Amino acid sequence: MKTTENILIIDLEATCWENRPPRGQESEIIEIGVCIMNAKTGKISQNEGILIKPQYSKVSPFCTELTTLTQNMLDNEGIMLDDAFDILRAEYDSEELTWASYGNYDLNMLQNQARRFYLDYPLSDDHINVKTLFGQIHPTVRKSVGMQRALNELGFKLDGTHHRGVDDARNIAKILHWCLQNN
Repeated sequence: MKTTENILIIDLEATCWENRPPRGQESEIIEIGVCIMNAKTGKISQNEGILIKPQYSKVSPFCTELTTLTQNMLDNEGIMLDDAFDILRAEYDSEELTWASYGNYDLNMLQNQARRFYLDYPLSDDHINVKTLFGQIHPTVRKSVGMQRALNELGFKLDGTHHRGVDDARNIAKILHWCLQNN
C-alpha cells in the first residue's frame, strides 16, 4: 500500500430514494466530504463539505432525512461538479496524494460521475479502501463492517452527523489512522 505523508480522505453523499429513483432521475454526488490526514500523527486538517448541485435529480425527503441536506441548500450553496473537482485539485493536491474512502462506493461513484459528465477524474490512482483494510487488520472483526461499527469496535465516538460527508471524512480518518498504526 503506497501512502503519501498526507492522505486525502473523501466521503461522498449522493441523491437517494427509499425505493427506485423517480423516472428521469439518477443518483448523483451532492456532497464531497474531505479532509487531509497526516499519516504519522493522524492530525486532521482542511476539513470541509463541498456541496454540489445535482443536474438530473432532486433531493428526496428520504435523502434529507438521511443526510440533512436539502434541495434548497444545494440550490443556494451548491456548485457544479467540475468546479468541485477543480477545488480538489487546487486546494487538496488530489492528483498527487494517496486518497482513502470507506469502501469502494466513493471510488466507483467518482469514476462514474467523471465519465457521465465528461470531466477529468480528479484523484490519484493510489486509493485505500479503509473498510477492507480495517477488516484485514482488526483482531476480532475480520470482515467488512460499516463505519459506525468500526468506530464502536475501536471505542471511538462518532463525531458530527453520520451521512454528512464533512463529518464522515473525519470519522474515516480516525479509523484509517488506527489501521496505519496497527498494520
